Amino acid sequence: MADRDPLVIAGREYHSRLLVGTGKYRDMEQTRAAIEASGAEIVTIALRRSNIGQNPDEPNLLDAVPPDRYTILPNTAGCYTVKDAVRTCRLGRELLDGHNLVKLEVIGDERTLYPDVPGTLEAAEQLVAEGFEVMAYTSDDPITAKRLEEIGCVAVMPLAAPIGSGLGIQNRYNILEIVDRLEVPVLVDAGVGTASDVAVAMELGCDAVLLNTAIAGARDPVLMASAMRKGVEAGREAYRAGRIPKKRYAAASSPEEGTFFE
Repeated sequence: MADRDPLVIAGREYHSRLLVGTGKYRDMEQTRAAIEASGAEIVTIALRRSNIGQNPDEPNLLDAVPPDRYTILPNTAGCYTVKDAVRTCRLGRELLDGHNLVKLEVIGDERTLYPDVPGTLEAAEQLVAEGFEVMAYTSDDPITAKRLEEIGCVAVMPLAAPIGSGLGIQNRYNILEIVDRLEVPVLVDAGVGTASDVAVAMELGCDAVLLNTAIAGARDPVLMASAMRKGVEAGREAYRAGRIPKKRYAAASSPEEGTFFE
């Protein structure tokens, strides 16, 4: 199915619809094993919290997620201003040899880690003008999502719930509205807790899911990564298959014609 139903971001095709992060793992080996089990092809790295381009004598995160195997998606996690977010993206382009695909986050406050929407819009405009391919983390507001698409973002990433909360999708209506309105890929980002949350996101019509804490914080991250992979695949298949409509009353599953008691 994957070969017939690729995820397309910025003109590139991917077979996996699960994107994963690299934070909070016990060590590099666990990072490598979990990401491999997830089947992800796009891996996001928080530049401000990584050792890329720093001490060459330390283990390098890119050894666990080599760029010749994965599409590296540098992100601006931890940036609370437009200036910091733009500067971090520029740094990522330098460190990764002209890499233009970035995940934009401009955080509004430390307690909720909700996005600063005006700041996100401003940073997105500036980055797109500089030739970046921007995947933007944002609120689950359909108007903001559409504005980000109009600015030129290659993907829009509404939160399901607060980052790291594990609450799952809290506003399915808004996610559905975003999916219906946008032509660029829509990826649920933040708040996923388990495989059923991932399946719900895909059944709503989202193009992909990005997550980190739900895998890295699990009792068995490698096993959870495998579960998330299956959840994405099952949810996507169910969406493409087309679920039956919900009804208030029962409907017999067996035929009522041609029975012994007809």
